[in-house]
Amino acid sequence: MATNAEIAARLLRHAAEFFNSVGEQNPGLQEQLGEEARIFAAVADVVEQDPTGSSFGASGGGEADEA
Repeated sequence: MATNAEIAARLLRHAAEFFNSVGEQNPGLQEQLGEEARIFAAVADVVEQDPTGSSFGASGGGEADEA
């Protein structure tokens, strides 16, 4: 059975693929959606590499620390 982190990373990668696909069909939005796709893919990488990490290495004060 997949872990929550594995499922989250998979969903993030699918979202990145979605943004890339929509961007390819809409040249006016391609740059913006491509950036969104890169962000989703980067977050997926972080979730896979450090599934129990708190907030991308931030040291205190962030919303993720309050959850």
